[in-house]
Amino acid sequence: MIELLAKYNYWIVIILLTTGLYGVMARQNLIKKIIALNVFQTAVLLFYVSMSKIKGGTAPIVMHGQEHIYDNPLPQVLMLTAIVVGISTTAVALTIVMHIYREYGTIEEDRILEMNKHND
Repeated sequence: MIELLAKYNYWIVIILLTTGLYGVMARQNLIKKIIALNVFQTAVLLFYVSMSKIKGGTAPIVMHGQEHIYDNPLPQVLMLTAIVVGISTTAVALTIVMHIYREYGTIEEDRILEMNKHND
């Protein structure tokens, strides 16, 4: 039981993943869907960074004459890139939502689909 509680960061990842997935699937508002995708992305980033931590590990700074166990810096570097890509895709998604609002006057998915059905 204590071992399960010691891995609290993985429990947070599970909660964030399920919350983000639920938000994407259950919400009709396009802005709320974008926010849910960002929550989902945050969970993935936290998962990768959590996996790179080694018990007793230190920052990968080499000091001559000393031997240490180093944390893997590669996942942190990759996640920095993922953050930039995530911000960019969020900006593009918000721009698309703005154009949808200008065209349809709403950002509710069910209303947009209903308007499209009547136009066909």
